[in-house]
Amino acid sequence: MQVRAMQPTDFAAVLALNNTNLPALNELDGPELQRLVEMSLLALVADADDALAGFCIVFGPQADYDSSNYRWFSARYEQFAYLDRIAVAVDFQRVGIGRAFYAELTRRLRGDHPVLLCEVNIRPRNDTSLAFHASIGFREVGRQDTTGGTKTVSLLALSLADPPDSPGPSAPSVPPVPPVRPVPPRPLTA
Repeated sequence: MQVRAMQPTDFAAVLALNNTNLPALNELDGPELQRLVEMSLLALVADADDALAGFCIVFGPQADYDSSNYRWFSARYEQFAYLDRIAVAVDFQRVGIGRAFYAELTRRLRGDHPVLLCEVNIRPRNDTSLAFHASIGFREVGRQDTTGGTKTVSLLALSLADPPDSPGPSAPSVPPVPPVRPVPPRPLTA
């Protein structure tokens, strides 16, 4: 298995994988995927057995991205990396692809970004993803309704600061999450 930068030749397989993971992920088309990759901080794929096994897309601060979850995090964190979407193909689930992505993200982001942020659905409930994120150290920092109130997400954060007495970057750990700036609630749009 190899985690590498996403290339335009990966787009068809990434789109197919993304769109088989609704409602956990929002639907994409080709132009929107290209736009997201162009403005991303990182866009990675995992290859296994000569197939695309998964992908992820991460944004940094001040991206031109109109997502209510991204806006929620942007209003509360000055420096961050936001994992907008991650998907693993059914044939490659439960073999370490997700953990490999998070290890690679931690390796690439630690030192430049203090926290990795993401959200997981709690309505409809995604217990597998909630348990996975908790197992690698993500902590809930908020909740919000999205999609006109039809979904609720748990807003999660993983500190990328090296734990005390750490020899340096490693796999995700469980240090404290940087504090959230208090911000008055803003009206949400879908």
